[in-house]
Amino acid sequence: MNAVEASCAHIEKALGRSPAFRKVDDRLFIVKQGSSYVMISIVPTGPRSGHDDRAVVRVWSQVVSGVRPEPSLFRQLLILNSQLRFGAFAYVPDGELILFAHSILGGQDMDPKELVATVHDVALVADEYDDRIVARYGGARMQDVIEESAMAHLFGGAADDGAAWKEGAE
Repeated sequence: MNAVEASCAHIEKALGRSPAFRKVDDRLFIVKQGSSYVMISIVPTGPRSGHDDRAVVRVWSQVVSGVRPEPSLFRQLLILNSQLRFGAFAYVPDGELILFAHSILGGQDMDPKELVATVHDVALVADEYDDRIVARYGGARMQDVIEESAMAHLFGGAADDGAAWKEGAE
């Protein structure tokens, strides 16, 4: 079993029993915790220093979407990065997203307890700071974005279904 496969197996074993856990793709998983959605991806790192097979497990949460890119926001994120015990905030211009991310080593020797602690802590940080960032800089918490999208889908689908039903009844 290569490092990516071993990492996936560890992730599914450590988190798979939780009702909040979903496998999205071969190397992508998601866990909902509080108002946070935590993504877990496995990145193969390839041969290095005589090692044939390595993988990194990236754990991140989209904290806020559509936030105004202001210098004071970036300064505040850098200050937070220096104070947090692990992980880091990042800004992604495409979608005006703020992420919080941390990576651990994957592979055969990946520690399931470290994985669970990482997912938990990434969710806690995202859940703690999403409201603060939205209140000061605008944007929307990822939970709100997802719920809004789901509601539009449900009501949009219900309206379409109702129209089709009425047409069929006439």
